[in-house]
Amino acid sequence: MRPDLPKYKTSDEVDFVIVGSGAAGGIMAKELSANGFRVVVLEQGPYLTESDFVHDEVKVLREDLLTNKPKLQPTSFRKTPNEKAKPQRALVYGRLVGGTSVHFTANFWRFHEIDFVERSKVGPVPGADLRDWPITYADLEPYYTKVEWEIGVSGQAGASPFDPPRSKPYPMPPLPVKSSGVIFERAARKLGWHPFPAPMAILSQPRPGRSACVNCGFCLAFGCEVGAKSSSLATAIRMAEKTGRCEIRPNSYVHRIEMDDNGRVTGAVYFDEKRNTHLQKAKAVVVCANGAETPRLLLLSANKQFPNGLANSSGIVGKYLMLNSGGVTTAVFEHPLNDYKGFAVSRILHDFYELDPQKVGFYGGGGIDARYDLTPIGFAMGALPPGTPRWGKVFKDTLASNFNRTMELF
Repeated sequence: MRPDLPKYKTSDEVDFVIVGSGAAGGIMAKELSANGFRVVVLEQGPYLTESDFVHDEVKVLREDLLTNKPKLQPTSFRKTPNEKAKPQRALVYGRLVGGTSVHFTANFWRFHEIDFVERSKVGPVPGADLRDWPITYADLEPYYTKVEWEIGVSGQAGASPFDPPRSKPYPMPPLPVKSSGVIFERAARKLGWHPFPAPMAILSQPRPGRSACVNCGFCLAFGCEVGAKSSSLATAIRMAEKTGRCEIRPNSYVHRIEMDDNGRVTGAVYFDEKRNTHLQKAKAVVVCANGAETPRLLLLSANKQFPNGLANSSGIVGKYLMLNSGGVTTAVFEHPLNDYKGFAVSRILHDFYELDPQKVGFYGGGGIDARYDLTPIGFAMGALPPGTPRWGKVFKDTLASNFNRTMELF
């Protein structure tokens, strides 16, 4: 049951308007409202709760129950400036209160120290604009700890020799190991590597108003029906609402940040569900609309004073968008693993998080996790061995045999 919430008028000059309610927007809403400020959160998607989440793959994955809808907001893509952009499903993000945190895998690694100073350590990268961060891991560490304890993260401090320093352990023990984790850990240790329990933003122990993970098997891409996944929706948004100073306003698509003649923000302009336009007045606007929609909003807000968009004196806004990248290896085993049950990931390793580009021929590095994140229809359409018929008895037999004998390395 949601508490009685404030309803601000659009003509009320609130202290802060926050655009987006995901991992960043939820935290901002909680911190600001808890410190006495009046806050309106404008979220383009609906306000769904645990009772709205379903295991219906068609509704969730094909009809975009939780994500941005191509027909409603088409995106286009081109590889070079000289090409004509073509309609393409170039990015997928959570379009609901809680944002992408509602349907993410819930891997909750911290960045390592190298991530903040990589330019200084490896030098320039041809064709890229690699920079050091203006802060270090040590600057961020207290906030990592604060978030882990407030939202609920399960893990084992000190389990990896590659972990950066921590000021506190995880608030909860790691989730139980899965079959994929056991196989991965045994194999990795034979190779001299260092697998460890995956830090997951999923409860291994119940918290007030939230259940521990019930191992339903519908985790990645789905909302959690028992509140075990530590999404912005299940944590920060609820805390913000309890202050009595934060209004979550769903189905509100912000398309412009308004300015006065002195170059100061006056509020955010948005469409409501009926496509009526409103200006929510505010003393400040915080833009937390993910890596694609945030720069787009800043560019759409260009005016005479800022013809290249807001916060864009560098000319970099809208450039260098970096999406997730990785490779997946799928293996089928002789005996049942039943790894489709439960959360996606139970073991990872960071032996290759930091690599020498002179030795490996590329820049960066990463982690490897053992997982199973496939649901039945997705498995049938994309995870069967090459050459498997897509219809008939052989298809059904292979599906029945492989579904509970498969794991992935990501």
